[in-house]
Order: sequence, then C-alpha cells, then structure tokens
Amino acid sequence: MSSFLPPSLDHLATPLAWLDDEGRLAGCTPAFASWLGVSARRLVGLGLSELDAEGERLVELLPRLPDTGGALRVRRARLASPGGGERFADLWLVRGEEGGRWLEVHPADEFPGEDPATALPAALSAALKGLAHEIRNPLAGMKGAAQLLSRRVDSDESQELVQLIGAEVDRLASLVERLMNPAPPRAFEPTNIHAVLERVRQLAEVEAGWAVKLVRDFDPSLPEFAGDADRLVQALWNLVRNALESGASNVWLRTRAEHHVLIGDTGHRLALRVEIADDGRGVPDDLAERIFLPLVSGRAEGTGLGLPLAQQVAREHGGSLGYRSRAGHTVFTLLLPVSDHPEDAE
Repeated sequence: MSSFLPPSLDHLATPLAWLDDEGRLAGCTPAFASWLGVSARRLVGLGLSELDAEGERLVELLPRLPDTGGALRVRRARLASPGGGERFADLWLVRGEEGGRWLEVHPADEFPGEDPATALPAALSAALKGLAHEIRNPLAGMKGAAQLLSRRVDSDESQELVQLIGAEVDRLASLVERLMNPAPPRAFEPTNIHAVLERVRQLAEVEAGWAVKLVRDFDPSLPEFAGDADRLVQALWNLVRNALESGASNVWLRTRAEHHVLIGDTGHRLALRVEIADDGRGVPDDLAERIFLPLVSGRAEGTGLGLPLAQQVAREHGGSLGYRSRAGHTVFTLLLPVSDHPEDAE
C-alpha cells in the first residue's frame, strides 16, 4: 500500500495511520505525521513496537482485535516520535469490514506523567487504618446527635436531611469497621450507577448549597453492573468533594458507555465511563504526578486519602481511575467494566 492518500483522506484533521499485514505503518494522514513532528515518508515501514514508548504493548494487542468491523481502545498510550520526544494519546486500534487495520489517535497533551493506575496499597492501608482509629469515636457521637435531632424536627424537609446524616454516618461507620478489621470483600450486587451518583449529588447539595451548580449528564441506556454501591458512593463523593473545594462554579456528573475498552491488560466489550468534571483551579503542577499517593494533598487541612481510596475502589471493581487537568478544566474518569467475560487475548 502506498503512503500517498486519496484526496478524501488528505484533509482529515484526525491523525490516522494504517497497518500492513506485518503490523507496520503502510501510510498515514498528514495530521498523523504532523502530530509526531516528522514526514509521512519517514513513518512508512515503522513497526508499532518502534512507535510504542512502552515496548510491545500495541503489538501484543493486535491479536485481540475482532475479526471484522471492531475496535479496541487503548487509554493513556505513550508514543515515541522518530524525531525525538514522546506524545500522549488515547488510541483506537480498528479493523475494517474488509479486514484492514488502522490506528486512530486522539491526542491528549494534558496527561500529567505516569499512569495514576500505579498505587501503593501497603502505604494506603496503613494510612487508612490510622485515620479510621481517629474517627471511630466522633462517628458514634454524630450518630447519637442525629437520633436526638430526629425527635426535635417537624418538617419533612428537615427529617429528610436528618435521615441523610444518619445514613452517611452508618455508611462511614461500616467503612471504618472494614478498615480496622479487614474482611473478605463483600459479594458484588446488581448496581445502578445513576442511583450511586444521585446519592453523591445529594451529599454535594447539602455541602455546597447554591454556591456550585451540579449538572447531571447521564446516559439512561447504561445497564446495571456488579458492584459495591457503598464503596462507589465513597469513591465518587471524594472526587466531587475535591471539585467543590477547587473553587469551581460548575461540577458535571457524566456517564457514558465505552465499547471494546482496555483496562490494564484486560479488554472488555463494555465498560461504564463516569466523569466528574469541574471548572475550578485544576491540579497544581507540583502534585500532578503524586496526587494518587497517600497523604499527598494540595490543601493544608486535607488528609491526602480521598484520591488513593477512590483509586482503590476502582481497582476493586476491575476498573481504573485517571484524570486530566488544567486551570478551569479538570476531569476525573472512572472506568467500570460491565461484562463478566473479559475479551480474550487470543
């Protein structure tokens, strides 16, 4: 196949490259060459392993492509430019109806560095146990106060708020008990992600009042999945609370479906994408590569445990948590696999 393009593709703004039978680049759009900072002629004949800054990852994924008309998404890919330097992007490995394969690139210059899927479970566990010990007694006091308050309020609206306080205290007490005395994970149950987000929204409205606009952008067609609703409420509430504390005027709670997505080294036919976006200050540059580590916080009063815990919950569900950020636009993305049967690597 020639490296020259038909006129219909020559003006495409999307970086595209197609592969020959051996997995080498047979051609590309000018946008692809421009993104890598080299000429199209220099790219033709390069193998995927030569472009992949992470080694053989892309080459190993090629056999996972569906036979015809399918695609596989690779999040947070790191590509090496033949001209020097690295580029970051979400990639689609696509197989056309006639069997041809190509690479579709969605550049993402905002990636902050190392993939935040790397965690420190031991350090996080120790930090969480220390925190759990400190908050166990205050929680008991809050529970008693909520019960007394419930007897003194008359309006339905006030009772609803008191019930919310009681439910959250119970949930946190259960979390503390699990942190202090770890037990085997609870069996997952059918979970509606929008019911989880609705609980998070209620918490956010109580904390922020009218100071922040909470925008729901849900895909109503999303199916239920196997999960732990309480743990997911905790994880997503941590993300939303960070957004509220960032000086944001607007916070978006968004859900979408992801098809043929790769999470870690496992491909899934279907996953849920949950995004918590805000227009606040953004993640400070000096914390960009460390925000998922325990005890790292950009606020003097912060514990530095919210994001590590959220990431741990994502991993418990076989999912992932990542983010991109700049001033005025921060998005945390939680991916949760739906299928009980991951796509085979064969």
